[in-house]
Formats: sequence, structure tokens, C-alpha cells
Amino acid sequence: MLHGDSMVALTDEIKQAMATIKNFPVATASKDGWPNVVPIAFVEIVDDETIWIADNFMKKTRANVTENPKISIYVYGPETKGCFQIKGTVEVKTDGPEFEKMKETVRKKMPKAPAKSLLVMKISDVYQCSPGPDAGNKIL
Repeated sequence: MLHGDSMVALTDEIKQAMATIKNFPVATASKDGWPNVVPIAFVEIVDDETIWIADNFMKKTRANVTENPKISIYVYGPETKGCFQIKGTVEVKTDGPEFEKMKETVRKKMPKAPAKSLLVMKISDVYQCSPGPDAGNKIL
């Protein structure tokens, strides 16, 4: 199977690690390969194969995923048990029921947030990134 050919399901361990994070480093790249990493607070697991990322203040990230839909989220913090890199592809939504639900969720936490668009991430791969002999190994 080629990289990113099918979706993978997040494990309980990864979901628990994500629940401890307040800001997720989210990485994208332009079609020419220029990387961009930004901290994003509104990252939500919708189901085992899907993550929603709210676009409140994106500029380069939004431009990048429009040109190149590949995205990566880094999951690590003082309370996480393990370190994970989640990769996938995104579809940008600016209307419809999913967009409206995300906007409502964002505005409950931050009433003045613009909630400009929703990035719907379909997970393709998860890698181990804890230091040690397994660092960089694909786990899902």
C-alpha cells in the first residue's frame, strides 16, 4: 500500500494524548515545498479517522493547503504519554453543516473568533516520535 492510500483509525492512547494538548503544532508546505508550522488551538477529533482544524487566523497554512492538501500534526506535551506525528490530507470547507458546527464550537470558546473556514483532515499515517530506537517508526 502506498503512503496515504487509505485512512487509519486513531488509538485510544493517541486520543488521550491529544486531549492533553492546548496548542498543536500544525505543519503544511506550499506546492514548491516551502514548510510552514503554526500553533493551532482548535483541533478536534471528530471520529477515529477525521480531525477538524478551525481556521481563525490562517494565512500561509490556508494558502498551502489550497495548493497542497497534505498536513501533519505534532502531538506532544508535558502530560502526554508518548509522542506522535499524525499525517493526512485536508479539504477546506467554508459552508455547510460541518462548517456551521465548527463555527459554533469555536465561538463558544472564543466569541469573537472569526472561524473563517474548516479544515477537514482525513488521517493517513501516524508515526512514533518519542526519543529512542522506535523514533520515526510508522505505528498506524
